Amino acid sequence: MLQTYFDDYARRYEYYKGGAWCYEDGCLYRGLITLYQATGDRHWLDHVTRLVRGQIDAQGRLVGYELDEFNIDNILPGRTLVFLYELTGDDAWLDAAAPLARQLDTHPRTGSAVYWHKLRYPHQIWLDGLYMALPFKIEYARAASRPNMLEEALQQFSTALDLTYDRDAALYRHGYDESREQSWADPQSGLSPAHWARSIGWLAMAFVDIIESLPPGAARQDLMLRASALASRVLSLQTPDHRWLQVIDRPDAKGNYAESSATAMFAYFLQKLARLGGSVAFADAGARSLLSLVKHELRTDETGTSRLQNICCVAGLGGFNGRYRDGTVEYYLSEELRADDIKGVGPLMMAFAESLQVRSADHRSSGAPSEERVELSAAKR
Repeated sequence: MLQTYFDDYARRYEYYKGGAWCYEDGCLYRGLITLYQATGDRHWLDHVTRLVRGQIDAQGRLVGYELDEFNIDNILPGRTLVFLYELTGDDAWLDAAAPLARQLDTHPRTGSAVYWHKLRYPHQIWLDGLYMALPFKIEYARAASRPNMLEEALQQFSTALDLTYDRDAALYRHGYDESREQSWADPQSGLSPAHWARSIGWLAMAFVDIIESLPPGAARQDLMLRASALASRVLSLQTPDHRWLQVIDRPDAKGNYAESSATAMFAYFLQKLARLGGSVAFADAGARSLLSLVKHELRTDETGTSRLQNICCVAGLGGFNGRYRDGTVEYYLSEELRADDIKGVGPLMMAFAESLQVRSADHRSSGAPSEERVELSAAKR
């Protein structure tokens, strides 16, 4: 059932922003890549390459991408280019990713050397941005033989974890403002006021994707300990039916609800953390969450199409479209819900693929179904 839903979704998918390079499309690509890694089924890879080729012009440039916009979100789909380069050996894919690496070389940073979330959100670190930028940075560093880039990414991640951590709640806050200029920022800590589940979900996925790229050693061990502590805390906040609330630690808040994208992200995180060496109990908990999400939220609409329900369309901090997002519980509960938004469907693909990986005795850590190169071209044909 799920693989049919995913295949139909990919076939009818329309670029989130009309074909312009953006993180939302990158969420789909991550989902399709993990399905390919878990199954070895070429048609998931075919979906990826068909869609990515549509975002690269005849000169090998990313459609609609502007480096000097300094939007950290735009980095995420670049992981697909690195994956395809490593899979095929075709330099055109890595060449297409090079402007994204150049953006990270010059992207504005806080005084603690962590990337601003965006040029228009100065001095701010958001959990979302850690997932958008740092796994790519580490994977590109490996592909392009830039070890200093990898070390810098690990330092940035560690620093960001320290800056966004809420010790009292044993959770991470969505945003941190180094300047303390934003009205959402606490004057002492610089942190935003509430614990938004999807922001923590982005961070959780960054944890396991980064850990997967690291060799055994102190850095990997440290991140495993931090990720396991987060996993234990997240599990303590599950709903009785094994999902997670939009504001994760406020079941008392009027209008709070089980949110599908965060639930999918945590299901992925828990299962993958177990596969990477964490507690087996995490895998069991993640599998239960995946089953609960599908049971409660994958429903057929009036047209007979299956759609994933109760996905928060978007949430952020500060000014946006004439509205100031203050990061309160009430704010997060006011945002629009959208069925089948890719920010929920992509992580659902990833969680399902991870469930296959966990059950497989023949895990393909390389991401390729065999040693042979797959002949694909980065440019349009």
